[in-house]
Amino acid sequence: MSNTAPLNLLWLQSGGCGGCTLSLLNADCRNLFQTLKDAGINLLWHPSLSEQSADEARNIIDACAAGELQLDILCLEGAVLKGNHGAFHRTQNGEAMMNLIERLTKVARHTVAIGSCAAFGGMTAGGCNPTDACGLQYDGDVQGGLLGEDYRATAGLPVINIAGCPTHPNWVIETFAALAAGDIREENLDALRRPRMYADHLVHHGCTRNEFYEFKASAHKPSDLGCLMENMGCKGTQVHADCNIRLWNGEGSCVRGGYACIACTEPGFEEPGHPFGQTPKIAGIPIGLPTDMPKAWFVALASLSKSATPKRVRENAVSDHQVITPASKRTRLK
Repeated sequence: MSNTAPLNLLWLQSGGCGGCTLSLLNADCRNLFQTLKDAGINLLWHPSLSEQSADEARNIIDACAAGELQLDILCLEGAVLKGNHGAFHRTQNGEAMMNLIERLTKVARHTVAIGSCAAFGGMTAGGCNPTDACGLQYDGDVQGGLLGEDYRATAGLPVINIAGCPTHPNWVIETFAALAAGDIREENLDALRRPRMYADHLVHHGCTRNEFYEFKASAHKPSDLGCLMENMGCKGTQVHADCNIRLWNGEGSCVRGGYACIACTEPGFEEPGHPFGQTPKIAGIPIGLPTDMPKAWFVALASLSKSATPKRVRENAVSDHQVITPASKRTRLK
């Protein structure tokens, strides 16, 4: 065990549903608080999980803001509500939450956005957005947000965006552990400043529907086993996350549960411009094609794949259960 002092973590909630906290409670560990402690994290306060009274919590927050209590990791869950000078979200003493966040980010060694709302604005910023909700350092996919594109925490890093709606609990815990170990540098973050340990993957990686994708054997309704990309709105071939490798609750993912990937780790996912369960097309070709794949190649591959689709794959794709099992065949070389 390291003799290094644990990092003090303060967790705040702003404009959001609290779903990332609920997800965190489903982390694959027996005791969340002990897991954080073992990772070198001292949880100063969490609005939903801590037992301190309002006055005690306020004393902790004020001590951090004044520099009297070291603040190593400031986490924000939920979007910042900037509208009407922050009037949509105030603390119990009347201070605009956005002002409190700004004060704390000036002294925090690391600032972490928990979930897509805190990172990019997320669901809270959807629609006409009367609260002027935005992320800590992004407004959608544009740098800026509350803190501005030049913001750096005192340790030198920009806001770390653990995006997702909600975030996977292990993305959060592993990021905290990496910070405690001193293992996160700017090169460990992707172009949208998400930790690369999950953002260097695509949701498509590890998808159990990949055989159907390879043959372009597509589902036509939510209960079908086939690939959800062509008709059902799945964006898994474009979205950065390891959801089908690092399973949720050790069991599944959105697509394994029969629902398309809606790109919840990406900025702007909340307003795709079409129903989440439908794939927009031009001349029968999906608008959103797989990452790094030229359109002409996709069209050629799709045509060839469909012509070669085995009967088993074709019929299973439009059924809610496996109707034809793989053939038994000797595979030994002669």
